[in-house]
Amino acid sequence: MLHRPDHVRVKQQLVCPEEQVVVDRSEIVKGYEYRKGEYVIIEPDEIKKIEPKTAKAMEILEFVKADEVDPIYFESSYYLMPEEPGKRPYALLAKALEETGHLGIAKLTMHNREYTVILRPDQGGIVLHTMYYENEVRRVENFGAPDVEVKEAEVKVAEQLIKALEAKFEPEKYHDTFEDNLRELIKARLEGKEVTAPEKPKKPAPVTDLMSALKQSLASMEGKKKGPQRVETAEASEHVHAKSAKKKRTRKAA
Repeated sequence: MLHRPDHVRVKQQLVCPEEQVVVDRSEIVKGYEYRKGEYVIIEPDEIKKIEPKTAKAMEILEFVKADEVDPIYFESSYYLMPEEPGKRPYALLAKALEETGHLGIAKLTMHNREYTVILRPDQGGIVLHTMYYENEVRRVENFGAPDVEVKEAEVKVAEQLIKALEAKFEPEKYHDTFEDNLRELIKARLEGKEVTAPEKPKKPAPVTDLMSALKQSLASMEGKKKGPQRVETAEASEHVHAKSAKKKRTRKAA
């Protein structure tokens, strides 16, 4: 962020609102607010005393079938890499997980915090996923199949549409169009060119006849190359709502 008048980068400072002074990081302590405006101060050496036993090593708790784990519990992903002495047990675990179709559930400490993690075999190695706990997954009431009748003929046309758009999953095909537009904007500004807004897609009209919408979409796909396409189907966008099933971890430490 820059200061608009002189284009100088601004910097953030820690300020004590009580004394109206800039505070040095050496004067910062951690605390837990147990009552409005009242805190228990937690010193670094006290935190070390209560470090979980997984602070020095990962503890494997159990193994579960991969198809029993809902991806909604996956939080962040990391590549798990072995050090030289651990290469053989690492390779053994990765191969055993792959061949049995299991995932490992373990506990691990990172950044002074204990996480429950999922170990998933991938390409001969192991990918580690930190996991949301059950109380961190927000369930949406009445989520599931809507109370409507779906005709077999409609299902068959929908399946044909899926087949027409079927493609191998290649993540490199998908990209952030906003980031692309931002790069173009920066390039245009540097070259002294006029910035033009990209063409926005037209808003689809509400569709009440599902079968006609599916057939129209299917017909538009015939003769086209398979790949990411924008398909307008049964309902207008304002009738479909996405709700986050995951909530951020909350911390009360000040």
